[in-house]
Amino acid sequence: MADVGEVLMSVLSTIRVPKPGDRVHKDECALSFSSPESEGGLYVCMNSFLGFGRQYVERHHARTGQRAYFHITRTRKAKEDDSNSGSGHPPKKKPTRLAIGIEGGFDVEQELYEEDYKVVILPDRQEVTSDDLATMPDVVRERVSLSMAGIMSADSVSHALQVQQWDGELRQESRHAPELKQLDNGVKIPPSGWRCEVCDLQENIWMNLTDGKMMCGRRYFDGSGGNNHALLHFQQTGFPIAVKLGTITPDGGDVYSYDEDDMVLDSKLPEHLAHFGINMMTMEKTERTMTELEIAVNQRVGEWEVIQESGTTLRPLFGPGVTGMKNLGNSCYLNSVMQVLFTVPDFQQKYVSNIDKIIDEAPSDPTQDFKTQVAKLGYGLLSGDYSKPAPDPADETGASEPRGDQIGIAPRMFKALVGRGHPEFSTNRQQDAQEFLLHFINMVERNCRTGSNPSEAFRFLVEERIVCQQSQKAKYTQRVDYMVQLPVQMEQATNTEELQEAERRREEGDSSAPTVRAQIPFTACMAALNEPEVLTDFWSSAVQSKTTATKTTRFASFPDHLVIQIKKFTFGLDWVPKKLDVSIDVPDTLDLSALRATGQQPGEELLPEVAPPPLMTPDVEVKGILGFHGNEEDDSLYSPLLSPVLDDSTVSQLCEMGFPLEACRKAVYYTGNTGIDAAMNWIMGHMDDADFASPLVMPGCSSGTTPTESLSEEHLATIVSMGFSREQATKALRATSNVLDRAVDWIFSHLDDLESMDVSEGGRSAAESEGGREPPPPGPRVKDGPGKYELFAFISHMGTSTMCGHYVCHIKKDHQ
Repeated sequence: MADVGEVLMSVLSTIRVPKPGDRVHKDECALSFSSPESEGGLYVCMNSFLGFGRQYVERHHARTGQRAYFHITRTRKAKEDDSNSGSGHPPKKKPTRLAIGIEGGFDVEQELYEEDYKVVILPDRQEVTSDDLATMPDVVRERVSLSMAGIMSADSVSHALQVQQWDGELRQESRHAPELKQLDNGVKIPPSGWRCEVCDLQENIWMNLTDGKMMCGRRYFDGSGGNNHALLHFQQTGFPIAVKLGTITPDGGDVYSYDEDDMVLDSKLPEHLAHFGINMMTMEKTERTMTELEIAVNQRVGEWEVIQESGTTLRPLFGPGVTGMKNLGNSCYLNSVMQVLFTVPDFQQKYVSNIDKIIDEAPSDPTQDFKTQVAKLGYGLLSGDYSKPAPDPADETGASEPRGDQIGIAPRMFKALVGRGHPEFSTNRQQDAQEFLLHFINMVERNCRTGSNPSEAFRFLVEERIVCQQSQKAKYTQRVDYMVQLPVQMEQATNTEELQEAERRREEGDSSAPTVRAQIPFTACMAALNEPEVLTDFWSSAVQSKTTATKTTRFASFPDHLVIQIKKFTFGLDWVPKKLDVSIDVPDTLDLSALRATGQQPGEELLPEVAPPPLMTPDVEVKGILGFHGNEEDDSLYSPLLSPVLDDSTVSQLCEMGFPLEACRKAVYYTGNTGIDAAMNWIMGHMDDADFASPLVMPGCSSGTTPTESLSEEHLATIVSMGFSREQATKALRATSNVLDRAVDWIFSHLDDLESMDVSEGGRSAAESEGGREPPPPGPRVKDGPGKYELFAFISHMGTSTMCGHYVCHIKKDHQ
């Protein structure tokens, strides 16, 4: 061992002991989805603590000169039979809480593996075990042992993301509970034998805490549950909260607020129940709580009969292009979107075909590089390396039979990177697939400022023609979009009589009434694109006043791949998000050529180019507009009320709904001018913010940092990797107090100023990056096709509301 000891002594200065705050990547390779369970195990650099699989550790050694790696191999143990009490192990506990990382919640099952550790010295792959260290000099033994122990005890970055504490049972006190008025109507509820007062259903019964009415609960997406009579009762009376009979114990019960559309707490529940003759202290639970029902659903997430037709036998597929993705706790929205995106040739060519070049050019910490992590995910999905049957652990004879499922990939590093700093996608909460698609496309746009841009496959121009009805003069504008949003035309249902009959039977208490879903023709949804929209509050430059106008929307270009969203999520009259229970038969082919824009018509007069009166409030003096009279160093002329980046029409629409002006401006700004629906979603999610109505502060308008303050090298590297120079990145970070997300926003709003900057040493200009391409011409670059499409993928949301459910994608491959 003398030679190994000498080698360790020579590299001792490069071996570090992890400190608090160091990110230790010991569960996942930075450049692939190799893990300690993979063949060859995982090599953790003992200097940077980055993990590398067998195929990339040599490359990291050659690039950095680092020689000492902590090698981890993990072997799956044979599962103990839960019912085998003689095994010496207690049976595995079933989860009792809808939680992760909390006592009683879902397990991560780390105990199912045996691990082996050693130090490997490259390039000769000399191995050093803990026993070997005992024979080495004290200085070597102490430093290497401390480093090994630190790596072993440190929380892995990916594991920390996986088990970050999440409690799905945290409930807020209902605002109605403290002062709830209860009717003195003489109603007394028996201790058992409950039935719905409308349909006689005997389970899932909810008692309204205002009048004591007992009604059945909601109908679930699969037809089970109830007949919605408790909900209908609230809609008719406005009595807000109900308790689920059968869940009441001395410790409480399930209380739901229809007005707040959430499970809530009622601190006065004993008093409210006593009003109707129920002694909470003597009650016993006879039905599963909503938490228990949701735990059961979470345990069945892989239960395909919920997704496919009942009784269908599914054949597992393996190989390139059919790699599964593991659900990381409500990550089905991300998995579905990325599976579909990497069937698009543009994304395959950008990230997978060039993966060797991308990895060679990756920064020192590839876990924080967008391009590297997208390429890693794309290669993981398409290569087939992780689409193999997962072996069962070997038995006593050494035999190991493959299981029916595949290994698949767990996109933890990717999810952490694309969600970083985002108020929603950085969490484990249920998210919207359409919002994530637009968020990801926005990140692609930012990171493909030069060179090929795969999001161009979806980008198209929309022409809006507005005709003033008083002067008959027209105005033409074009905007960039990435998807077509189609409203659901409920009044166009083809099975109206069947729907009415089912509703009549339910109202009469017929518990056998079938679940009928509205059948909406896809053509009816598409017809909405043809219909002119009436603008009742349009400011006409021709008549210099507000009047009525019509707006017609057409395609100025057709993208290679068309994304269509059926807007099944909508808002009720109370602004509570709801999901429409409809069925829409989407055709296999679609011809939109008739919707091509035609531009200005012969003899048609255009509205004069006169600006409308400025949007302002009386208590603020307007001095000017940044970009016209000011600059980023001196923003004394900047007006917080006038901004060239906000869509004033959307701001006006939101103001007309009664929301504060500054909140409306924030909603439009933070959703990137993507329309009224996205802005409304932002408002509904931020109404409780302390600064909800505070003035919008645009990026770059703060005092920023002084030139003497140190900037984060990690932030600088991230911005440089997008194609900007180091000097440009420095300027952006200094203008935004060294906050990465704000700096990225700032740099994209100051492109014209930055393009003229000289490139300093260590940076790269736009022409140098991506193979020396010239910067793109001003204006959006779009492709244009004939407007004829064939369906190749769709993403479905299964569930009754916006707050729960499961996303699934179906993709056409090899004509099936």
